[in-house]
This record gives sequence, C-alpha cells and structure tokens, in this order.
Amino acid sequence: MRLHTTTWGSGNRTALLVHGLMADHRTWRRVGPALAAHGYRVIAVDLRGHGASARAAGPEAYRPEDHADDLVENLPVGAELAIGHSLGGLVLSQAVERLRPSRAVYSDPAWHLAAGPCGYRPELFTRGKTLTPEQVKGFNPHWSDEELDLEMASVRDWDERTAHGLAPCVGVDLWPSRPAVPSLVALADPSSLVRPEHALMLTERGFELRTVKGAGHTIHRDDFDGFMSVLEGWI
Repeated sequence: MRLHTTTWGSGNRTALLVHGLMADHRTWRRVGPALAAHGYRVIAVDLRGHGASARAAGPEAYRPEDHADDLVENLPVGAELAIGHSLGGLVLSQAVERLRPSRAVYSDPAWHLAAGPCGYRPELFTRGKTLTPEQVKGFNPHWSDEELDLEMASVRDWDERTAHGLAPCVGVDLWPSRPAVPSLVALADPSSLVRPEHALMLTERGFELRTVKGAGHTIHRDDFDGFMSVLEGWI
C-alpha cells in the first residue's frame, strides 16, 4: 500500500521515522527538524490507516506484517538511521532485515501486548476518538498546547480499526531474537511495554538499552531533550 511521507532536510544521510498507534508523521514535528540539523534527509511515514495514508478494507489487513511490508515498499533501503516508536518499533523490527539501515532505534517498542484485564484491549484505544482535550492533557501533563492540538488532529485522522488489527498479537511473543543491525532501545520510566525482566533479556540478546528518566510512553513528546540525549552516539 502506498504511504504518505513527509521529509525534512536534504543532507547526505537518510533517517527514517515510524510513528506509533493513533499517531502519524506529526508526532515527529521536533525530531524531524532536529535530525535534519544533524545532516540527515529525514523521511517520516504515515502508516496505513493513519494520517494521510490509505485505509485498508478491514482490521484483518492492519496486522504488523502488513505495516512492515508497507515500510519496505515505501522507504529506501540502506538508510543510516531508522527510528520506530511503539507500534512503529514493532513493525520496524519486522522490516529491518529488508530495509537494512545502518542503525535502528526502538523507542518504547510494542514487542509484547499483554493479555488479561490490564493488558491490551482495542476498545481502550478506540475511545481516544471521544476524549476531550482536557482528558488528553490529563494523560499527558507535560505536553504543550501545540502538542495537544496535534494529538487531537492525529486521532481525528486515525482509522480506529487499526487497533483491532493488533488483537491477534495479544499474548504472542514478538520479541526479536537478536538485533539485525546495531540497535538501541529507548525506554520510558517506567515502561509498561518493556518491563525490567524484558530489558535484561534484550540486553542479553545484544540490544543496547537507555532510559529517559521520568518520561512517559511517547518519550520524544514527553521529554524531547531527554529523547535526543539518549540518541547520543547513535545519530
């Protein structure tokens, strides 16, 4: 499926940005220009069902592997850097051997969707369509008014069926067995997706892990400076 892309900069190096569930390229509004200032041509996608990209026929076509295939179809092979957040981290990991970036950064990746009452439930995400700005601010107290406005716009443009497309992944082991390329995992503090025992497992498998203290799940929006600081040595 053809994806909408947004580009910042015109450097000799290429960086790829892949957003999470309910978001789109606008989530990278500060990261994109910052990487461009480091000499990158930065390409951010809107995953299928998000932003200005096309919609699939139904939830069954919103599987992680569908998103991963789209990345391979739409993004250049051999970029110097690829960053994926949450769902974007999951689908990037499923596409990384085909995209072959020099380095990959997985920001609080959704490699395991827990089952049970406190686990992943699509309806909790689809309710996002009905949240008021005040409610969204309550979940994200560190966000500026501009971030809040962009979030509301992104959610309005989001096809909530994508949340149901992830339902078959609940309880499934999607942890990568090894880093296909040198890989950094950036973690929220605490991370609800990568628990301490998972972090130890990933370290043993060859991933480098760094935590942004006090940051929520959307690290690059909760603490932009903290997010950029953990990328030191990777960009």
